[in-house]
Amino acid sequence: MTDLAEPSTTNRSTDSVVEEVRTWLEENWDPEITVAEWWERLGSSGWSSPGLPADAYGRGLPRADAVAVQNEIAAFGAVGAPWGLGLLLAAPTIAAHGTPEQIERYVRPIVTGQQSWCQLFSEPGAGSDLAGLTAKAVKDGEEWVVDGQKVWTSMGHSADMGMLLARTDPEAPKHQGISWFACDMHQPGVEIRPLREMTGHAMFNEVFLDAARVGDDAIIGGLHRGWAAANTTLQNERAGLGSGGGSQTTMVMPGTISGNLDRRVGDFVKSRSDKAKAKADKAKDDAPKKKGPPPSSAAMLIGYAQGNGTSTDPTIRQDLVRLHTLGELGRLNAARLKSVREAGGDIAGMANISKLSMSNIVRLQRDLGLRIAGPQGMLHAYTDDQRKSLDAATGNPFLAMITNSALWAQGPPIYGGTDQIQRNIIGERVLGLPKEPGPDSSTPFNQLPRNA
Repeated sequence: MTDLAEPSTTNRSTDSVVEEVRTWLEENWDPEITVAEWWERLGSSGWSSPGLPADAYGRGLPRADAVAVQNEIAAFGAVGAPWGLGLLLAAPTIAAHGTPEQIERYVRPIVTGQQSWCQLFSEPGAGSDLAGLTAKAVKDGEEWVVDGQKVWTSMGHSADMGMLLARTDPEAPKHQGISWFACDMHQPGVEIRPLREMTGHAMFNEVFLDAARVGDDAIIGGLHRGWAAANTTLQNERAGLGSGGGSQTTMVMPGTISGNLDRRVGDFVKSRSDKAKAKADKAKDDAPKKKGPPPSSAAMLIGYAQGNGTSTDPTIRQDLVRLHTLGELGRLNAARLKSVREAGGDIAGMANISKLSMSNIVRLQRDLGLRIAGPQGMLHAYTDDQRKSLDAATGNPFLAMITNSALWAQGPPIYGGTDQIQRNIIGERVLGLPKEPGPDSSTPFNQLPRNA
């Protein structure tokens, strides 16, 4: 990987890292090139996912610094890294468990936006008990033939590749007979069906695998050793879903299905002059105000409550402070984790704690937003045309965001591992509490009792 830039070291200050990426942007950003050309520059330099190791197209930065980099890219006025599960989940897993050849084969197309990924983990009969999955892969020469069904597959309809968990040894205990595959989503034998949510959107899908094929060289982490790789994927998912420290960069879908690769990259962002004017106008508006605004979710609801007069309700005021406090706790936990990791340590269970905190935040946003909205909270727009009509009827352009957030809030405490699963992990793996007794660790999977 001779085109990689000199990696940053983790003991440098965040300010120096931000200065470095700003200098790089001055030299490399060009709004006239295509999205594909821009992502090639960004990815090959290590700035697409600077949290990845230096030998996996990253720069080895801690999460807080990686987020600072992405925010600086957005502030500069450039398009950020390819959005989606490729960078969030697949690339870190392959970087940790894959061979150098697999890193080159799979990670490079992720950081340069050539391929979009989805996650083929959950199944209709194996949700919270992920290791109970029944999708099977049977050896056929140098390939594996896969049959089974997956569900709750985020962005599966726009994915080029899938992170596939399949059972390769049904006679081993359930955690020991699973393999992690990189699966081509465009091949015959892969059928994707959207699942429409009560928000009106269809982010999730169910995927049917009927004699789909994956090669021996697509196994990440070793045959029958997929549970370790899966845990890396899940840890990155929970850390990414957790509160405190999200990136503000422009989100552009990668891959061959989105249709963005050949478009002019400058069309996805405001010009530098427009951003400079907006920044100056904001600074002028904010001049008499105090510094240190609350997180965006709390700030939006505060403005909404002030606008319709509900900010005088003492219970609403109290919950607005609670929402702000939860956001600040997430931010401070992220900063604490960064400090500990820079000293060579870690905080066990922080990803699970962050995931639980995120669940609490979205539930509070749901309840508080609907209380502020009052009777209008019973109205919801399921399409763009309905939203225009709703905005016109209510005179409230924030209402659709409030109701969409309220309907969506039921999902985060479930996907990525339920709240109950997070508490079990903290109890067993962090606090050392005993596991529930059972035959899972020693009984062959095909001999375990099944639900009727």
